[in-house]
Amino acid sequence: MAEFTMELNDEQKEVRDWLHGFAADVIRPAAAEWDEREETPWPVIQEAAKVGIYSLDFYAQQYFDPTGLGIPMAMEELFWGDAGIALSIVGTGLAAVGVLANGTEEQIGTWIPQMYGDANDVKVAAFCSSEPDAGSDVASMRTRAVYDEAKDEWVINGTKTWATNGGIAGVHVVVAVVDPELGSKGHASFIVPPGTPGLSQGQKFKKHGIRASHTAEVVLENVRVPGSCLLGGKEKLDERLARARERAKASGGERVKNAAMATFEASRPAVGAMAVGTARAAYEVALDYATTREQFGRPIIDNQGVAFQLADMRTQIDAARLLVWRASWMAVNGRPFTAAEGSMSKLFASETAKKVTAQAIQILGGNGYTREYPVERMHRDSAIYTIFEGTSEIQRLVIARTLSGMPIR
Repeated sequence: MAEFTMELNDEQKEVRDWLHGFAADVIRPAAAEWDEREETPWPVIQEAAKVGIYSLDFYAQQYFDPTGLGIPMAMEELFWGDAGIALSIVGTGLAAVGVLANGTEEQIGTWIPQMYGDANDVKVAAFCSSEPDAGSDVASMRTRAVYDEAKDEWVINGTKTWATNGGIAGVHVVVAVVDPELGSKGHASFIVPPGTPGLSQGQKFKKHGIRASHTAEVVLENVRVPGSCLLGGKEKLDERLARARERAKASGGERVKNAAMATFEASRPAVGAMAVGTARAAYEVALDYATTREQFGRPIIDNQGVAFQLADMRTQIDAARLLVWRASWMAVNGRPFTAAEGSMSKLFASETAKKVTAQAIQILGGNGYTREYPVERMHRDSAIYTIFEGTSEIQRLVIARTLSGMPIR
């Protein structure tokens, strides 16, 4: 087990500086254009693929970093560049995590490489969990998967929403209900291969922020996938469902993680790191502005009202990073989240990003409210961190339940 440390080693520093250079030289110059266009920045993703950032190998190296700091360090640097473009680069990772968390070794080896493609033929993947009537309330999910034993196929019907890369992805990972009587315990995840009949893109959303990232509905009409596309396999699913039924009969109180929750639990510290990156970017713009902007014959940072804001901003960013790093280290080293440390990291970092970006606008004054300066975009982007992959309210609920052991509603 790697010891927890707050110091990156030489190899990690080299990767961090490499990512920072890509974010500064490639992502940032393109950020405003793709935000305005509200389109997937395929040229930037391809550049990331050419240098090795958008690849299975790169994310595997960071994912299996024994210190746990590889992924949060990478997320922070890329999202420091721009949240919308960075999400287009890393969005495939959520689908990949879904396969890693629930799939067999054969499924991992078969499908994750297809999610990325290569530098000459870039692909993206989508993780599809939320529905029009089932966001935070995963027990209300309606998308249904029925097993056709004669053909060894699963037939999936339903509509997913808020899917990053939804409809434009090659590989879709879809969470569906296989046993309605078990509520959220009766869910399973499926691979929908490229070109599968019956899957189509529904509404593409025009968003407040992260506008360079494609978000859309995914419609599934009699989508048939082979039995081998059930993540984890049918034997494992049948065993899990049988245990859930027995527990429901015995007590009805014991909670079992479902496929979507396993994915979100693994990714929450990474989302916290994204928020840290955006917050840090806004803070740096505000600090630079405050030291160069003069009013009444002196830099505005000479005023305590500005200086104290910057002090608080930096303190909150560093605190958020430490919570993210702790949760990431715990996850990689198999330490249980006995105090919901993963949710803590996402909650605090997400709220910090919203607050810090708002303070940055205030420090820049009227300039901060215009698109001539990036903090306006950063503030719009930051709102998503308190919403996707579990709202701040859901994080507080998870933390409170974990600490108290009570079924708080």
